[in-house]
Amino acid sequence: MKKNYASVLKATDVKMYQVSTLQALAMGHTRPVIDVAELKKHGNIGLGTFEGVNGEMIVVDGKVFRATDDGSVSEADENMGVPFASVCNSNGGISFDIQEMSRIEDLKTLLNVRIEELFGLNSMHMVRIDGEFEVIDARSEEAYHAIHVSLKDMLKETQKAFKFDNVSGTLICVYYPDFMDGINAAGWHIHFVSDDRKKGGHVFDLKMKSGHARLDKISKIEIQLPTDPVFDTYSLKEASGDDIKKVEQGK
Repeated sequence: MKKNYASVLKATDVKMYQVSTLQALAMGHTRPVIDVAELKKHGNIGLGTFEGVNGEMIVVDGKVFRATDDGSVSEADENMGVPFASVCNSNGGISFDIQEMSRIEDLKTLLNVRIEELFGLNSMHMVRIDGEFEVIDARSEEAYHAIHVSLKDMLKETQKAFKFDNVSGTLICVYYPDFMDGINAAGWHIHFVSDDRKKGGHVFDLKMKSGHARLDKISKIEIQLPTDPVFDTYSLKEASGDDIKKVEQGK
């Protein structure tokens, strides 16, 4: 018990670094706030997207990967723009094994139980799950350069879905509590990259054979807001919670 409690206390020293807000992204602010090189200074694990919503971002082991609209993955150039991301420097946190999961909702339920055991439902969390998967059902997209076009409408034009069968890889799972909805998506937001770093995307659903999770409980956040004048032309309170849930939670 003492060992687990010490691990939880250590995990609370981790800080989340967030680029912009999900409200801004949902309303269509997809211009770069920082670049990949700057993002890497603030975290070795996380997720996000690129300028113009040009693919899904997976940050793992200090490297930033970009999943394109066909599910292929490559390491992102350091000068690529980042309009939205959440990263942290993981210190290992606590770890646990995960058995077979037939759908993503079962995995989210398990993760909710774990963070509730840590008295963490009102904290942020970063979870890395290395595992074997029967199916990963995912999406990514190509760039859509516009101003004041909502993320929902962009994805109608650019999003493509794909599946990976019998693949090993890593899930990056970010949790924000309900009271932070709009700053980020309340609940779990999950991206995937394969072990060979050639496949990945935003995860809609999955079938997991087995996995090993490492969880960091996070009680600090730094938010880098956009500084360009266009940012102040958005009415962020108009961002629809339903629309955010549909695009970010895979509904």
